[in-house]
Amino acid sequence: MKIPFVFFIISLAVSLVALAKPDLSNVILLSGPCALASLVLWLRAWLRPSQPSSSDKQNCVVIDGSNVMHWRKGIPSIEPVVETIRNLEVSGYTPGVVFDANAGHLLAGRYLHDNDFEKILKLPRHRVMVAHKGTSADPLVLTAARTLSARIVSNDRFRDWIAAYPEISDPGHIIRGGYRSGKVWLNLDAPDTAAQSQPQTTA
Repeated sequence: MKIPFVFFIISLAVSLVALAKPDLSNVILLSGPCALASLVLWLRAWLRPSQPSSSDKQNCVVIDGSNVMHWRKGIPSIEPVVETIRNLEVSGYTPGVVFDANAGHLLAGRYLHDNDFEKILKLPRHRVMVAHKGTSADPLVLTAARTLSARIVSNDRFRDWIAAYPEISDPGHIIRGGYRSGKVWLNLDAPDTAAQSQPQTTA
């Protein structure tokens, strides 16, 4: 999993340098596709169980961890993420989680890597992804969902990304949730529409 990520970072860096220097513009013709291919390989490796079944592949769900961890009274906590994972598993889904780079600082006062969250969440290997420092998790969440044909658990509307990811607007693509009577609830069956009321997020 680390090798595709390293190639992605290198290819992305080369692409940025090529964009900044006109005399290197031809380099981006190679580095750009390499960066995209590396990202796709990284995402495919991330949410791949040791022995994936056909049902696992059909029921993948990507959890926007940095959004869900604020569901209980808006205070950062890992418990809403844990409860959401268990809720999805009981309902027959295969969840994976993507966090912003600052998630660890909000929860533990330091940067937490993928393997740190894997231990905390008790998820199989490659089911957790933490955005690289200084980058947003949004494109990782959206690209992972697209690559895996998965739905997304989040109360984020991802408005800035609709043009690049029009599937965001598909009813039911984003699973909303929150807290009711002290427990996490998810609208797994109800389609998401603009007419729906905002979900409760308090305990």
